[in-house]
Amino acid sequence: MAVLLNKSDMASSLGISVQAFDKWGVLPTQRKGREVLYDVKSVLDNRLAHQQRKQQPDDENEDHDQQLLLARIALTEEQAIGQKLKNDRDSRRVVDTEFCTFALSRIAGEIASVLDALPLSIQRRFPGTEDHQLAFIKAEIARTMNLAAGVGEKLPGILDEYIRISDE
Repeated sequence: MAVLLNKSDMASSLGISVQAFDKWGVLPTQRKGREVLYDVKSVLDNRLAHQQRKQQPDDENEDHDQQLLLARIALTEEQAIGQKLKNDRDSRRVVDTEFCTFALSRIAGEIASVLDALPLSIQRRFPGTEDHQLAFIKAEIARTMNLAAGVGEKLPGILDEYIRISDE
């Protein structure tokens, strides 16, 4: 025969307050009027179920933890790649494409200034050069200067073409 205790007696026998016992959510075994009675077995089953729920990993938390771990791994990999590129740049094995554009545009400007002075130098060095020959030389030099000036603008397209060809 099971011994039944009311809520306050059960709480005092467990060494907890009545409010704490209410929070446990133990289902009553029997009711007599306004009095609610509990047996030790139902309290024990409640506590064992509670402990078992605490021991079971929450699937939602596990998925969240797994996603967080994967995100951290991806971030660490990206940081490692970034650091390697920075080290390669610091050791001058790799340069930014912006630097290449800047450098080639600057060199193209220097080439253009030399080419611009070339017809006058030819005319001084070879005074017998005819006007139609100088006009032809000037036209070719102007075409070459325009090509050299456009190097900076063409570099991204050339880079894209290089990457496309090297991937094949």
